[in-house]
Amino acid sequence: MEKREPRWLEVLKVSLPLCLSYIAIGLACGILLNKAGFMPLLALLVSLTVFSGGAQFLIASMVLAHSPLHTILIMLFFLELRYALLGSSLSQYIRGKSKRFVWAFAISMNDENYAVNYLKFITDKKWTPSDALMVEHYSLLFWSVSNLVGCIIGGVIHINLTIVDFALTSRFIYMIVMQMRSRLTIVISMFSGVIAAIAMVALKSTMGLVVATIIASLTGFFIEDRLRKAGKAKGFWLKHIISPRSDQEEVAKEE
Repeated sequence: MEKREPRWLEVLKVSLPLCLSYIAIGLACGILLNKAGFMPLLALLVSLTVFSGGAQFLIASMVLAHSPLHTILIMLFFLELRYALLGSSLSQYIRGKSKRFVWAFAISMNDENYAVNYLKFITDKKWTPSDALMVEHYSLLFWSVSNLVGCIIGGVIHINLTIVDFALTSRFIYMIVMQMRSRLTIVISMFSGVIAAIAMVALKSTMGLVVATIIASLTGFFIEDRLRKAGKAKGFWLKHIISPRSDQEEVAKEE
């Protein structure tokens, strides 16, 4: 009779590709946090509590830019707001679990382990909420340790911050490109860039980024809401220019 592997090992094998991918980017994030003035213990605490590569890179870059604390917090709020949508799509799979479990699940979820768990939930009937939580904790462990080691290394080696600025800009451009699945996203991204430039010049501080984020987000929301409501109307020319593909497909099915 074949000996079955313990469940924790099976889940580790599922999450290992994700965990290994965190090492390089986690080290880079830790080094940048060190250059922003974070001590190793503080960098570890940020990793455990925030657990978001985009957010932690944003924290480091805005600290280096001497942004005020309230500006950083507002930017983080809008950047991380997407987790409300991601969490809601997984809520059906953890229904009936205790509040303590849901709390632990929520604070250790990020984009990558969400993708792993969502795929497993819809393809593997044996995948349980406990398995999903283990994936989150494995990825959190690898990420936090990589951040800690990176922060320690950052105190030993010298890094040109000009290169760091380039890397940060590249990362956020990548994040935008990965979300460009519709013409609406492209239009709002361009609009956001213009508003950010105007607001930064007008306010002469990074608070302009917050203003641009709020204006662009609300504009995108109202346009998309308008498109959804007017999507059934024949001859509505705007929907063929900037409406999301998914909306067009739904309209086509309904017609």
